[in-house]
Amino acid sequence: ELRQLGVHVLAIKDMAGLLKPEAATLLISALRAEHPDLPLHVHTHDTAGTGVASMLAAAHAGADVVDCATDALAGTTSQPALGAVVASAAAAGMDTGIDLGEITAVNEYWEEC
Repeated sequence: ELRQLGVHVLAIKDMAGLLKPEAATLLISALRAEHPDLPLHVHTHDTAGTGVASMLAAAHAGADVVDCATDALAGTTSQPALGAVVASAAAAGMDTGIDLGEITAVNEYWEEC
């Protein structure tokens, strides 16, 4: 058992940004079924342009954490846009606890820098 080895979180790191939504669903669902009590953390880059959809699929499949970047710094070789992930999650009935107004304020700051 991973917990006995001292593992306290499973992190999936897709540094190439090639994780597609269907693959995220399959991978996270399988890991969640095998390790129901370990937090699952998913990191990807938006290289293929599917980062937002992949993070939503991972969250729906049971990921506890998905990485994002502030909108002004997101996309392509960066992480998926936080605003898009939060708004899409809300539209899908998932509560992230993140205020879109706060995201906008941070994004406006970085757009001016």
